[in-house]
Amino acid sequence: MITAVDHVQLAAPPGSEERLRAYYAGVLGMTEIPKPAALAARGGCWFQAGAVQLHLGIEADFQPARKAHPGLRVTGIEAYGARLRAHGAEVRWDEHLPGHRRFHSRDPVGNRLEFLEPLDEPA
Repeated sequence: MITAVDHVQLAAPPGSEERLRAYYAGVLGMTEIPKPAALAARGGCWFQAGAVQLHLGIEADFQPARKAHPGLRVTGIEAYGARLRAHGAEVRWDEHLPGHRRFHSRDPVGNRLEFLEPLDEPA
């Protein structure tokens, strides 16, 4: 029986680790976590925020997915979108998910990311 998602892995091109660190830690506010020694030689980097982990693995013939993406829940989505825009990231708002405010963006290597916040239920 599946009980939780442990992590989401995204691909990245060789040599992109510093750009990924600047974005995922510096812009998104995630914490870099150490990769196990047996995997560290492969390159890439791992990040965590709360129970959410994103692993960025190096892929020699990297091509970012056009549609596939992780959906990341945030609080204060308007301010979060403004933060990404202030760091030069494109923010594309999407009103098509009932009960949520959301936008899509891309990391520095082109991976698509969705950020969403549930709307408050009426009292």
